[in-house]
Amino acid sequence: MFKRILIAVSLLGTPAMLLAQASPTASRAGDLQIGAGFSNANTDYLPYRVNGYTGYIDFDFYKHFGVEAEFRYLNDGKTNIYEKTYEVGGRYSRVYRNRYVPYVKLMYGRGVFNYATNGQTYANLAYNMFAGGAGLDYRLLPYLNLRADYEYQRWMSFPPNGLTPTVITIGAAYHFGAGKLAR
Repeated sequence: MFKRILIAVSLLGTPAMLLAQASPTASRAGDLQIGAGFSNANTDYLPYRVNGYTGYIDFDFYKHFGVEAEFRYLNDGKTNIYEKTYEVGGRYSRVYRNRYVPYVKLMYGRGVFNYATNGQTYANLAYNMFAGGAGLDYRLLPYLNLRADYEYQRWMSFPPNGLTPTVITIGAAYHFGAGKLAR
């Protein structure tokens, strides 16, 4: 009798088990990284390249889409001329082999330019700006990303015809929620 019940339960239960689907083991609202880097730029104002630093935050909220916020400070080191930018915008990225994350970004923000002569500041003005860029994040460790980034900026209303700096940044970021991305 027990043998017949066991056979009946296994035959009736098998189709239900075959159609079962696994439930997700973990999920999160997004993917966050915070980083900093060394920047080198052609300011489109000075005849030589300048150096500085960049801080950035990326939050990818849905598969390949996210937002990025950046702060950048560039100083020529010779005079008191510098550029500061504050930007925020959209970002599209892809993950390859769970290690390479190329991305593109479109940003909007504010650029502050400090005019100087003979080391003395004579004007500190801010301009609206747009920027576009591309780069690559390399997952060195589950919680550490290395970054190479290129950005083209367009400062509006900068006399006489606008300002168009190009910036290269090399940096590193702490990646929160380390592990495989749900992309």
